[in-house]
Amino acid sequence: MNWDWSHVDDFMPLFWDGVELTLKALFFGTLIAFSLGLVWAIAQRSEKKWVRWPVTVVTEFIRNTPLLVQLFFLFYVVPEWGPSMSPLTTGIVGLGLHYSTYTSEVYRAGIEGVPAGQWEAATALSLSKRRTWTSVILPQAVRRVIPALGNYVIVMLKESPQMAAIGALDMLGQAQGYSQATFTYEAISVVGVAFIVIAYPASLLLRALERRLVR
Repeated sequence: MNWDWSHVDDFMPLFWDGVELTLKALFFGTLIAFSLGLVWAIAQRSEKKWVRWPVTVVTEFIRNTPLLVQLFFLFYVVPEWGPSMSPLTTGIVGLGLHYSTYTSEVYRAGIEGVPAGQWEAATALSLSKRRTWTSVILPQAVRRVIPALGNYVIVMLKESPQMAAIGALDMLGQAQGYSQATFTYEAISVVGVAFIVIAYPASLLLRALERRLVR
């Protein structure tokens, strides 16, 4: 391969397609990870073993299995039993499901960090379990863990190139294909800069948010 920046203009349409796919996967994957992670965290605190233990087993299995293996499983194996999904949809589901197990631990830490007095006060006021969770516990717990949750958004961004293995060509996937076809390096360099441009400002924003919430 060689350096030839005259090819950059030709690569840019593919680059923007990759950016769009990356951001879609990141946005919807984050929604799944944050929502499902909260469900896992609450279920693991259930007093019913038939709820708590299966959830624990599933989350531990997913957390300790490589994301790439899970993407392959969702894309190639699941269609044998049910409906198939497009590469992008598979990537979104895979990212969301995988990182929901990590966000569940973040939520768990936030929930356990709520002072015991808050639980006792809710009991003293005869609040229902649902009201206790929605009005007392979760507002405090989520506020504590927003910065940690944000860190996983950045991690998901950096893990998104793995979707290329199932045909969902994100920024890096597009760059790799273009570089192999033209025998040049500059497309990959453009993508490297793009990841920094997206991730670094986001990390600064998270730090500022963390300082604000700690006050």
